[in-house]
Amino acid sequence: MNRRTCPTFPGIIQSESRQLGTQVERVLQMAIFDHGQLKLKDQEIDMHEIIETVAQNFLLQVERREGKLEFLPEAENSVITGDSVHITNVISNLLENAMKYTGRTPEIRISTRNEERFFVVSVRDNGIGIRKEDQKRIFDKFYRVPTGNVHNVKGFGLGLSYVKLIVEAHQGTIRLKSEPNKGSVFDIHLPLKAYTG
Repeated sequence: MNRRTCPTFPGIIQSESRQLGTQVERVLQMAIFDHGQLKLKDQEIDMHEIIETVAQNFLLQVERREGKLEFLPEAENSVITGDSVHITNVISNLLENAMKYTGRTPEIRISTRNEERFFVVSVRDNGIGIRKEDQKRIFDKFYRVPTGNVHNVKGFGLGLSYVKLIVEAHQGTIRLKSEPNKGSVFDIHLPLKAYTG
């Protein structure tokens, strides 16, 4: 067996510590948001570079489950103004969810396009999907969708509320299309640098 595909106890501990650290960071970020103190570090960001980096980080996890991760960078203009750390967290969170909320071999497709003055990134998965009644609350803080037979899902229900807040702090929007057992598609619209101050 390839040692790279066999998790060790130190590796598991390190992974769990990293996840806990991420959750703690999100709790602190949400607290800052609640008090209106978050300061975004605006800079020129190439979204294709960020997505490529995050996708590469998830590729090994997907391959371990014999899944497929596609990136289709079709937007001609991929440059926005924003905080690269928070935007990276947003993309990472969506891929994390796409991995977690599937009881089968993951198939994830990330695609980009331009719509008028916006850069649009879509993350499509083949996961368990989300019922209409749950979709209304999916971005609420601490809300977690019932996962049915998927028992390995961990977290505090902060991920998507954090994602929505970060996207809106960048003057963007996030939309969800989903059906139970048919997967989900998250579309994020972010204003292009050419159309921001």
